[in-house]
Amino acid sequence: MREEVLELLKSDAYKKGEYTLASGRKSEHYVNCKPVTLTARGLTLVSLMFLEFIEKESVAVAGLTLGADPLVSGVAVVSALEHRMIDALIVRKEAKGHGTGAWIEGKLPSEGSRVTVLEDVVTTGGSSIKAVEKLRDAGYVVDRVVAIVNRQEGTEADDAMKKAGLELFSIFSLEELTK
Repeated sequence: MREEVLELLKSDAYKKGEYTLASGRKSEHYVNCKPVTLTARGLTLVSLMFLEFIEKESVAVAGLTLGADPLVSGVAVVSALEHRMIDALIVRKEAKGHGTGAWIEGKLPSEGSRVTVLEDVVTTGGSSIKAVEKLRDAGYVVDRVVAIVNRQEGTEADDAMKKAGLELFSIFSLEELTK
């Protein structure tokens, strides 16, 4: 399964050239996991791989929209098939401008519940940490972030995660995609 996902990422998610990343940095490597995670086979395999890294006590997985939307949904589905029953939450980039003004979408678990954050690609850790902050503000316990790919741009993401009291687990490294 791991080798198949790696091949999908290499062929459909990775590009080499001159790019500006969401962080504003320039890079010769671009990784966009959506062409993999928005396919039936790719999402199923990635979701099954995520299950191995989600804390046993987690009642939900969450992530910042848009990159994490298919990830949390996929994990919710495969968790049910595995009889684990992990729900999905989506964290908005801005509070909803009407209705309840919600930051978090989904069936909200009870306060104090453990939630694992999912991410497609980690560069600086900023998107993950934003999601974590909103989840913690809502009363959830969040100690872990799991990413499909860690770009390994120095130690910035690892340092930011540690400072935020988070463990970062990555299924693949950028180095694996460039081989």
